[in-house]
Amino acid sequence: MRVLSLYVENDTFIHKLEPIAKLLYALISIVITFLFPSITVGAVFVAFSLLLAISAKVFKRMLLLLNVVLIVLLSMVIIQGLFYRQNVTPAFKLWGLTFYKEGLLYSLLLIVRVVNMIISFGVLILTTRPSDLVDNLVQKGLSPRFGYVLASVLQIIPQMLSTTSTITDAQRSRGLETEGNLFQRFSAFFALLGPLVLNSLVEARERAMAIEIRGFGVEGKRTFVRQILETKTDRWIKISLYVAFIVAVVWRIILWAM
Repeated sequence: MRVLSLYVENDTFIHKLEPIAKLLYALISIVITFLFPSITVGAVFVAFSLLLAISAKVFKRMLLLLNVVLIVLLSMVIIQGLFYRQNVTPAFKLWGLTFYKEGLLYSLLLIVRVVNMIISFGVLILTTRPSDLVDNLVQKGLSPRFGYVLASVLQIIPQMLSTTSTITDAQRSRGLETEGNLFQRFSAFFALLGPLVLNSLVEARERAMAIEIRGFGVEGKRTFVRQILETKTDRWIKISLYVAFIVAVVWRIILWAM
């Protein structure tokens, strides 16, 4: 059975970092942008995450991930620009609709947060093998069963994309129209759902049988083919992230108290 992921093979500094260090950066950067309702703070993390993506040579793949949420980001601008509860100052009119400054600024804050979330986790996913991330977490004490669930989540999107492509090609070879007007596309979509769901269930059953045969449920101390070690660089990165998180929390508490 093929193991698919969004991981991009490369030999950069970012790729060599411990997976937990990259996971910690993604989580803390997201938390800090939500602690501070500031576009500037969010923009700083977005810029830094983009620099990491460029350094890891995964910037083009990152753009593909961002393309997926373009419609969501556009809907934020429209909804908040028109209906944000604190809208007072008109900014411009478009097709007879009035967009307000307060709503547009708030939508920009939401967009910065969402983009930072995608890019920071994108750096993690694109530069880390799912197996390495799970192994690293299990070696640090995570339950192997939860690690298996996490690995399945990380692989489900690329696996479903691959299965969808295979099923679509098979249906085309049998004469099914998968392109054309809106009705034909909807018909092809519903024809795709059945085989896709059944295939996913079969893959889940096969995976469960395979891991049980390999002794997944056996109790006792586990060994690993590849031991992922923490380097001095990883340690300093994690210490810096912890310090940044503590400072951000304390600063936010002070601001709330004022």
